[in-house]
Amino acid sequence: MNEQELLANRIKHYCEARDMSFYTLANRAAVPLTTLMHIVNCSTKNPGIFTIIKICSGLDITITEFFNSEEFVNIEFEIE
Repeated sequence: MNEQELLANRIKHYCEARDMSFYTLANRAAVPLTTLMHIVNCSTKNPGIFTIIKICSGLDITITEFFNSEEFVNIEFEIE
């Protein structure tokens, strides 16, 4: 699983856990719905950290909580 899929799955997880639509999350996070959908659909290669922070805010979690999962523990990023 690549980094984009990990982010997308984590956002989907929190939305499902909160019974929250992507539209609602986009509004709460003050992120354009198209931006959120590009992240969720993995068409955005590298979403900005401030966008992720806004999404976390919309989910009412900290960025630490967002990345505090087994999937992110052993992630390796390739440097090009």
